[in-house]
Amino acid sequence: MRRTLLAAALAACCFPAIAAPAAGEPVVAPDNAAATALHRLFDSEWERGLRESPENAAYQGDHRYDDRWSDMSLAAIERREAADRDALAALKRIDRAALSPADRLDYDTFAWLQERAVARQQFREYLQPVGHQGGVQTADGIAELLPFASEQDYRNWIARLDALPVLLEQTTALMQAGVAAGRMPPKVLMQRVPGQIAAQVVDDPAASPFYKPFLKMPDSIPAAVQEALRGQAREAIAGKVVPAYREFGRFFDHDYLPHARDSIAASDLPGGPAYYDFLAGWYTTTELTAEQIHGIGLQEVARIRAEMEKVREEVGFKGDLHAFFQHLRTDPKFFYKEPGELLEGYQALSKRIDPELVKVFRTIPRLPYGVRPIPDNIAPDTTTAYYQPGAVDGSRAGFYYVNLYRPEVRPKWEMLALSLHEAVPGHHFQFARGAELPDLPMFRRTAYFVAYGEGWGLYAERLGYDMGLYDDPYDRMGQLAYDMWRAVRLVVDTGMHAKGWSRQQAIDFFMDNSPKTEQDVVNEIDRYIAWPGQALAYKIGQLRISALREEAARELGPAFDVRDFHDAVLNTGSVPLETLEAHIRTWIAARKQGKSPK
Repeated sequence: MRRTLLAAALAACCFPAIAAPAAGEPVVAPDNAAATALHRLFDSEWERGLRESPENAAYQGDHRYDDRWSDMSLAAIERREAADRDALAALKRIDRAALSPADRLDYDTFAWLQERAVARQQFREYLQPVGHQGGVQTADGIAELLPFASEQDYRNWIARLDALPVLLEQTTALMQAGVAAGRMPPKVLMQRVPGQIAAQVVDDPAASPFYKPFLKMPDSIPAAVQEALRGQAREAIAGKVVPAYREFGRFFDHDYLPHARDSIAASDLPGGPAYYDFLAGWYTTTELTAEQIHGIGLQEVARIRAEMEKVREEVGFKGDLHAFFQHLRTDPKFFYKEPGELLEGYQALSKRIDPELVKVFRTIPRLPYGVRPIPDNIAPDTTTAYYQPGAVDGSRAGFYYVNLYRPEVRPKWEMLALSLHEAVPGHHFQFARGAELPDLPMFRRTAYFVAYGEGWGLYAERLGYDMGLYDDPYDRMGQLAYDMWRAVRLVVDTGMHAKGWSRQQAIDFFMDNSPKTEQDVVNEIDRYIAWPGQALAYKIGQLRISALREEAARELGPAFDVRDFHDAVLNTGSVPLETLEAHIRTWIAARKQGKSPK
């Protein structure tokens, strides 16, 4: 999953509707009025996004705004929405026909994003600013994105501590408006939040998650200054942060949670059916209906079950597939005993994958990546792993975050497929390659279309076969389990949000068709409830990329080289699936004519 739980938390509490990336070199536009206007618009919207979302600016490696939070007042949200409408109108005034082919692609991509950002305004998602996987109650997580290398870095953090009560007040006002409008999240998810808020209410300021940056400070800061900064931080936490969270907790427990809805479907919200249709189209970048997606899911579940049966027979397991699943979930040989061992296992896998990448890629990204544990305070409510992209300017590496909570429920057989997806050649390649494309405007270099990004991540899991990594049948079972996981999503997401399925019905379907552990399954189902439609993108994207590979191999015959195909896919940057298809077909035609791939 590319979108980290940290990112989800910040998006819930802080991000504007359109997140703009960080500062970089301006793109030089062709010398004509339309192109000049287009790139001026890109640049101005870029800077607006940075100003309006300091959290996302930091996420992209720009630290000019590290002393503040986003303004989450209703007035500020309305101003941002008006600015989005104005930006779309400005784009429409530019003569697309006068642009170069490359600029037309950028124009169309910006238009796709902006049109949907404006259409999305009607659903007022900001009235549900807190989720069980993050929100203002886990705002301390942004510290992972910050440098903490200078005295000013720490003063910026203290300024944020001082300003946190205002952010909590703004979030409370949004939640109150959500109660009044009947736009409430499901109670089954919100019941997890009080414990997250309570974790911020500490007697000792030094035990606060917000104090963590002060536990180890760089030697370049004089000792006396360090102590003064620590004192200011403790004072801000004790006098402002903790009281604000204590008040927020009272509001949540007594005035908000009782109003949370008993239902789970997005279609039960005001305008809910249209909302779910919008989300399905937004995430998959297709016109597929919920019914069509549900059917694709059922077909994929049946196909993958048949492959799983072959592995069961290969390893000589005597029971049926359901019994094999239980064996995979429970046999101690499939699990590490200690969190440290599990982390070392992930790190070793990454080192095993790295040297095999040249078998399937010509271009290897320059940006490095590392493996980190998911923070303890969110690990129990978080999925198995996620990827945090590096800064677009190369100042921060990408990181593959792995969940070490309860290693006894995190099987070894899933680790290879998971690492291929989240790290290399999955999300790290997709993001790092996109950031390294020199001729794209910055919004394109950091764009994230879920069907493209997660479709690539799921496709990357199968590249383990091309790299010779799936030599163990249990690792192959892990790949099939992960493929099944994404197929099941098509069924249960549409089932819950469009077909009236209960939460338990979705859990049971997942458990019946996957060897994933019950803890993972429950967390996954709750994620789909909280994030309608997002999970549809993975399998739809994977199927489209796989189909394009088959088409290219068929059309090019002996001239087909999978390394060139992968470069062609990643050279587009993140785009809607129809744009990717057009690009690959143009690439195929060029290869047929003996031209160099672009």
